[in-house]
Amino acid sequence: MSTETPLYLRVAEDLRARIEAGDLPPGTRLPSVADISSQHACSNSVASSAYRLLVDEGLVVSRHGAGHYVRGQDTPELLVRRHRVKSKDSPFAQGVAEQGAVGTWRHESTTEQASEVVAARLGLEPGAPVMHTSYVYLADDQPVQLAESWEPLEVTGQSLVALPEVGPYAGVGVAARMRVLGIRVGEPVERVRARMASRAEAQVLGMVPAGPVMAVERTYFDQAAGRPVETADIVMRGDRWIAVYGQAPELG
Repeated sequence: MSTETPLYLRVAEDLRARIEAGDLPPGTRLPSVADISSQHACSNSVASSAYRLLVDEGLVVSRHGAGHYVRGQDTPELLVRRHRVKSKDSPFAQGVAEQGAVGTWRHESTTEQASEVVAARLGLEPGAPVMHTSYVYLADDQPVQLAESWEPLEVTGQSLVALPEVGPYAGVGVAARMRVLGIRVGEPVERVRARMASRAEAQVLGMVPAGPVMAVERTYFDQAAGRPVETADIVMRGDRWIAVYGQAPELG
């Protein structure tokens, strides 16, 4: 059995050593994937794997369409979070796009029985069926936010919006999806606190070492019936986000 170190690890080690030695100072734009492939006589996939490892280690920053850079000590550019319940598109995608980034996300939905905590937040009996969706949100391919969302299937179960990320209304946000059902939601009720990221959260968010996060417990309500229609736990990197509430008056 071969014990030779995989090539992508050797490529990553070469770059890591140059960064740690100061040959590639903070803010330096690193060679392109194609250049790395040429220098090390390897495939683009090997070079990409090496960069992914360095990004996961926190040494390198990947910027969408602009390449890879040595991470500096300065605080990264902040993302501003605002509520947009009237948006027809994903509030996350729209929000980061307005700030010059590309917003994408990964997701997984499963039907579950509501836990006591989730049931209490949704006004349900424990064990009632809910749609649980887990999200990892990325700005310019870098994870910046996590979310766990629950919706009562007695509200959405017989409709095209039951699966938040599947079908004609996928990815449009809670408010827009609920409007399909004739439900109007207002501003969500949010409880916001700061805490340290858990080990699992830090790993997914690429926080090396683990740092502070903004934790939000959010619930949307049907404005006519007064009942909760969605609740979520949102975790945002504390070094990437600020939250802005309210709106300044528009002078005519």
